[in-house]
Amino acid sequence: MFKISARNQFPGTVVAVKEGAVNGVVTIEIAKGVVIKADITMESIRDLGLTEGKKATAIVKATNVFFALGTDRLPMSARNQFAGKVVSVKEGAVNGHVVLETADGLRFSGSITNEAIEELGLAEGTEAMAVVKATDVLVGVEE
Repeated sequence: MFKISARNQFPGTVVAVKEGAVNGVVTIEIAKGVVIKADITMESIRDLGLTEGKKATAIVKATNVFFALGTDRLPMSARNQFAGKVVSVKEGAVNGHVVLETADGLRFSGSITNEAIEELGLAEGTEAMAVVKATDVLVGVEE
């Protein structure tokens, strides 16, 4: 793990790199059979030495985690969708923090408005999806 403010840090192994002209998509296995995709620049892919088999950490700020009810994949452009159950909800003055845990034990922490928490009925035990756009996933490696 890195000592940074981002709440969501998922160490894993690069299993694929799809190169493009400017950006590429890096696929990191963060649990057995569970992957997260990061859309980052080709310059970053080269600078970080991201190739298949390389250890890397996917990093996502809590403000970039969205939630949806249910556990079925949603027909949307966001590729990273993780089904699980809400294990914690803490409301603040305006925003709250929701933590979803997958069957694999991965925890996704998201910061969303209290209004969204209430409208979706998010509470401990609610089945939901944590959704993250590939462009919101940062990648880090140990030097």
